[in-house]
Amino acid sequence: MGLAGIELRYLVDNISEQVQGYYISNIYGITKDSILFKLHHTEKSDLFMMISTSGVWLTAVKIDQVEPNRLLKRLRSDLLRLKLKKIEQIGAERIAYFTFEGFGKEFILVGEFFGDGNILLCNNEMKILALQHSIEVRHRKLSVGLEYVQPPNKGLDIFNITESDFDELKTTDLVSAKWFGRTLGLPKKYVEGVFDIVNIDPKKIGNLLTNDEIKKIFETTKKIVNDVVSGNHEAIIIKNEKSEILPLKLGKIEGEIISANSFIEGLDTVFTENIVAKGKSIQSSGSDKKIKELQTQISEQQKAIETVKERSKNITNVANSLFEMVSKGIFSIEDKSAQEILVIHNAKLTSEKGISLIVVEDEKIKINTKSPLQSIASVLFNEAKKQSGAIKSIEDIKSKTEKKLEKLQNKTELERDIMLVTEIRKKNWYERYRWFYTSDGYLVIGGRDAASNSAVVRKHLVKNDKIFHADIFGSPFFIIKNAENAPDTSMNEVAHATVCFSRAWREGLYGVSAYWVNPEQVKKSAPSGEFLPKGSFTIEGQRNFINSGNLKLAVGIIPQDDGHALTCGPSETIKKNSICYAIIEPHGAEMAETAKKIRIEFSKIHEEITKKINIDDFVRVMPSGKSQIKEVGMGDAQMNNLIDDELD
Repeated sequence: MGLAGIELRYLVDNISEQVQGYYISNIYGITKDSILFKLHHTEKSDLFMMISTSGVWLTAVKIDQVEPNRLLKRLRSDLLRLKLKKIEQIGAERIAYFTFEGFGKEFILVGEFFGDGNILLCNNEMKILALQHSIEVRHRKLSVGLEYVQPPNKGLDIFNITESDFDELKTTDLVSAKWFGRTLGLPKKYVEGVFDIVNIDPKKIGNLLTNDEIKKIFETTKKIVNDVVSGNHEAIIIKNEKSEILPLKLGKIEGEIISANSFIEGLDTVFTENIVAKGKSIQSSGSDKKIKELQTQISEQQKAIETVKERSKNITNVANSLFEMVSKGIFSIEDKSAQEILVIHNAKLTSEKGISLIVVEDEKIKINTKSPLQSIASVLFNEAKKQSGAIKSIEDIKSKTEKKLEKLQNKTELERDIMLVTEIRKKNWYERYRWFYTSDGYLVIGGRDAASNSAVVRKHLVKNDKIFHADIFGSPFFIIKNAENAPDTSMNEVAHATVCFSRAWREGLYGVSAYWVNPEQVKKSAPSGEFLPKGSFTIEGQRNFINSGNLKLAVGIIPQDDGHALTCGPSETIKKNSICYAIIEPHGAEMAETAKKIRIEFSKIHEEITKKINIDDFVRVMPSGKSQIKEVGMGDAQMNNLIDDELD
């Protein structure tokens, strides 16, 4: 389905109001024609805006990348950290301009939501810098380096129609619905809806309509346009072969009707379904190809096994028959009776380049014709044994291929289930930092980089907290909140986390200690004449050192009041507080690869919960550097739930 111009006007107005003051914090390529923008505000919750060739909408889900997007690299280069200044529709066309500005730069992203659609990045003079696909048609040419040209206007401005605009309908010999759709640029669903509401045959010739009928058509059209644009909706989703969203019910509708909370929410549901369906189709085609290749290999391997078995059997039969000839007093392979035996078994005695051979099932076996017949039979028996050994080798290879196939099938099925859509949960304030709860229930927050290090200390360090730092350059600051009476277990866990999230993890440096101090010992400005880098602070007074021991962390899913959250911290507290966990150590695979493996393992334990957590969140909680999974299991929180269920 595509957007109507009147629907786009509502979306532009609605989204423009919501994104005021937001800037682009990240951009994701979802499909070749769909791009997801993460919008950040210093005081409000993040928003996610999807721009696709189908339209633009705010989404409540994050979709994994389905296929590469050719614009992604350029968009990230030019638009990251820029403010979304405004969104505007061009007349009544299905075209929207997204203006981004900041750091003395201005860019305009053009979304064309008609035909095959297009997305173009332009500078402030509308020169095309990048686009989804170039076009060259009669009325315009779009290519990098050219000025962006809008398509020629067609028909009336639907937002400013008057009753006199319908005078032409009185004289046209076109079918009235056809004239209506052409002139006003409304899609078929709206044309049919208008004529159904006014109860006029859409096939009636325009000049046969009465003045009263034309007035009804005009007034109904005007009302529908106003209702759609103003948000006077009772949005519905129509379930048919393909789902469709309408801002209001129009005329006769075929298929299951489901009420939507809002047009944008319904749009998000329907368009997301379309993207997911496309993604699963793309993913399936790639995985199915690999599965088919393995299935073909197994089939060929089975044929090879059967062929070799048959060949070994036939060689054995020839050998047995030759032994029987010896008991009958025949001792030479060159004897006529021996030759006849070979023929009976589809074998023959031949010679190549002076070498004597017995050929059985195309297998050439070297013999000495002067050797006794029993010796030649023994040679054949040995060859049959050799063939049996080959069968075992092929069976081993086939078994490995079957295991590979089973693993791929299971992995593919699992990835399809957890692929693509995760809910965008409203996060707690501390989730913008590194965080976990200690075994004793104390909240701990820590910096991810220089900026968040600074924010942790400047915004959240207060009296009764304790602040930690590793005894190594490149360490984050960690704070244990309300820690005046925190026991040693919690203090040790925070010290351990501080070391693990430092440079020590990335470089595999064991034996690093951490220390803690009180808030008043942290000076947020440099001593006179000195300079402090961003995210750095001066520590005064006594430092209380704690040995961290080994480098080991755990990633876990933690129950929260509003659902579940992903975190990473010391293994004992994560195991205690989580429903599932994965213990990791330094070295191994890159962050993204390890995160993907953990997500797959978690889905085996809690598929529905894991589905709601995006792969980016898994990467985000990981320590910087390579990691390897040492253990995966069900956490104590889940075990307690199971016990409670048993008791109930």
